[in-house]
Amino acid sequence: MESLRKAIWILVLPYLILASHSNDPADLRCHLETPSLKGMTLPGDVLIGFLFPLHLDKIYYNVSFTERPPKTTCTTFSFESFQALQATIFAIEEINNNSNILQNVSLGLQAYDSCNVLQQNVKAMLQIVTGLDTAVPNYRCLPNSPLTAVLGPSISTQSMTIAHILGLGRFPQISQWSTSPQLSDRNKFPSFFRTVPSDAFQSHGLAQLVLHFGWSWVGLIAANDDYGQQGIQLIRQGIVKAGACVAYSENILINQPDRNAPHIVNVIKRSTAKVVVAFCNEADLIIVLGEWSRQNVSKKILIASEAWSTANLFSLKKYSNLLTGSVGLTFSSGTLPNFKEFLNKINPFMSIGGDWIKLFWENTFKCTFAHNFNLTSALETSEGECTGSEKLDKIQNSFTDVSTLRSPYNFYTAVHVVAKALEDLQKCPQGKGPFADANCADKWNFKPWQLLYYMKKVRFRQSNGRELYFDENGDPPAAYDIVNWQLSPEGEIQHIKIGSYDTAAPPGEIFAINTSAIVWSIEDHQSSVCSESCPPGFRKVSIRGQPVCCHDCVPCPPGEISNQTDTFNCLKCQWDHWPNFQKSKCLLKPIEYLSNEDPLGQTLTAISVVSSLVPVAIMNLFIRFKATPLVKANNYYISCLLLISLSLCFLCPLIFISYPQREKCLLRQIAFGMVFALCISCILAKTIIVIFAFIATMPDSNLRKWANPKVSYVVIAMSSFLQLVFCVVWLCIAPPFLEYNTQSKPGIIIIECNEGSPIAFWTMLTYLFLLASISFIVAFLARRLPDSFNEAQFITFSMLAFLSVWIAYIPASLSAQGKYMVAMEIFAILASSWALITCMFFPKCFIILFRPDMNTKEFLMRNNIYKI
Repeated sequence: MESLRKAIWILVLPYLILASHSNDPADLRCHLETPSLKGMTLPGDVLIGFLFPLHLDKIYYNVSFTERPPKTTCTTFSFESFQALQATIFAIEEINNNSNILQNVSLGLQAYDSCNVLQQNVKAMLQIVTGLDTAVPNYRCLPNSPLTAVLGPSISTQSMTIAHILGLGRFPQISQWSTSPQLSDRNKFPSFFRTVPSDAFQSHGLAQLVLHFGWSWVGLIAANDDYGQQGIQLIRQGIVKAGACVAYSENILINQPDRNAPHIVNVIKRSTAKVVVAFCNEADLIIVLGEWSRQNVSKKILIASEAWSTANLFSLKKYSNLLTGSVGLTFSSGTLPNFKEFLNKINPFMSIGGDWIKLFWENTFKCTFAHNFNLTSALETSEGECTGSEKLDKIQNSFTDVSTLRSPYNFYTAVHVVAKALEDLQKCPQGKGPFADANCADKWNFKPWQLLYYMKKVRFRQSNGRELYFDENGDPPAAYDIVNWQLSPEGEIQHIKIGSYDTAAPPGEIFAINTSAIVWSIEDHQSSVCSESCPPGFRKVSIRGQPVCCHDCVPCPPGEISNQTDTFNCLKCQWDHWPNFQKSKCLLKPIEYLSNEDPLGQTLTAISVVSSLVPVAIMNLFIRFKATPLVKANNYYISCLLLISLSLCFLCPLIFISYPQREKCLLRQIAFGMVFALCISCILAKTIIVIFAFIATMPDSNLRKWANPKVSYVVIAMSSFLQLVFCVVWLCIAPPFLEYNTQSKPGIIIIECNEGSPIAFWTMLTYLFLLASISFIVAFLARRLPDSFNEAQFITFSMLAFLSVWIAYIPASLSAQGKYMVAMEIFAILASSWALITCMFFPKCFIILFRPDMNTKEFLMRNNIYKI
């Protein structure tokens, strides 16, 4: 703010020096040359000052600082500004012609073209305050025509400068374009008012507009003045607060001829953001659009601030491809009855404002008046000489279009605000006034601060039905139209109203938009995102160093889902549920166990049942040939016991197949351990008997008594009893139980029997391994006995096969899961049982059935075979 004050003093200083030489402006002997501005004056009892940009730009000269800078040359005639001037004059004439308003008092106007140049505005403002074409600060040279208020300027930065100066004398100032939130500071700008809302509302509305269409990745460009910087900052805050992101933010350098356009357009072209919010006026944006067209940038959507959202400067065909589909906010419109007829009466021979009317005429009809110097730059497109008889009512342009009056309506409203304040001042009852000693102001010689008092209390209903009043900051209620740039059938740009943003509307109706009425320029208008949305089944993960809108989509971990898009966290399924393939919902986990209906279970069941019949068949064969020497020599009773245990071994898998139940869990491993312990015990007993029988044949052997068959039964009983003790202890300490295993195979509930104590289970298997190892060792040592004792060889092979199967089972069981682990144990049981029955009984069955000559007593006696 200190720098702003310095700038004000630099601008005002020449006029202060001018005033210090004499109190009489007519008696100036030496003064700085400060060319006065030529404006337009409409006589009246009280005057309204008017600062407006009849031209939108100027010619930029290279200043060398060694000579006087050239005079400002304005360019780019604005039809909208000229229409606003006519709306101001229309309002003044309407009030002056109405006997019910300001009786016996006429309004006048003193207007100047600022060309959007700060120095021009300061000069014009000082001339308005002075009342002459020469500025004399701190003097009013028209005491009989008091100054009521100054309307304008258009740019917020320039309005601040003017407001600081006018605020010193408490001159009311009403702007119809300046929207900077800083101007709401009553401490800095005590006499500033405006008929347009603050940018605080516009910025919020633009942010809402961006978010309404789901755009989370947008670019921002703004003029590097107070209007652009403050507005774009508020938009950024609104966008970021709602969770969207800004891809870039670039400044339009208004003090440079090219406005930094090449760099800005290059950034827009390279960015993936498809939506660009432009917070600037049309004079600055038009240069950027020229560069935009030159670089052939496409597939972008422009979001317009009110400063250019309805600018007819862009109605040319060369901008149609760039701006069609743009959406923006603009001030609420209104209608003025008889205004169209008023405009059509304008002609270049009018005495008031004739020079400006001639400029308008030349730009409208593309002609030039003879012997008339163009007040701006030469008209390059002149098609002939202007006669003044051209028909204005046949022209269709932004000046003659009064269907939706926005800025002109705000100017019209500003004049009525001044008139209403003057009327309230005139109606002050004597002796009940608001000033010292209950006095009222002199209606012919009132002070600026006195009119300011009534200006703050103005309240009236406009012709569009809205009520106008000023809050404590000098701001009116905020109301905007939402417009969409569309091409008409004739190929011209049209600003179609598609919605509204009205802070005075009921809740739920503040922001309303009809999306079906919008015409877009690109098909994928809703995909302005840094990263695509994460579908259900994925979660968002931020990318380091990137805005929050830039993310990666990561699949949910196993066992978790996301049923919404763009979620940051996945939800864990319940223990008995598992995500579907898309990980978008939890499904009940399938149950797995080795079932009788399962092909694997049916196959193993069939093999088990059929296999169990083999020992039974062999035992029947042994019973049938019980009296034969071979059966007697092989210890008939132990062989039958062994065959029974083998049949039970083959039937053990049936307990493992089908749905696991608590009783089955307790029984199956115990049954398996006991049956196999009985089986191996029988083989061990036969092995020991082989050794004892051979040793007993030696002369003077003391082991003949140990060759008794009862020793075999003792060995079988004791070996089986030890296994029984292990199993009972196991059942008492940590019995097996039914378990729902959800960890081994994700997505499946394995119903299995938990062994309770792995140590107990492996102890049981170790004991069987020990019995089998002893049998193998003893049989291996007896393998070289005479051929007649070949039972030891068969036991060696059977134990070797048995041990091999169960040694292979250990790594296989550790790698298998679920029903396959159960199937692996069943396979080991069946394989080891077949190994035993094959090695132990198939040779004997072969002799009984196919070599009966070897199953005779003579053959056995001849070969010295003892009963074993």
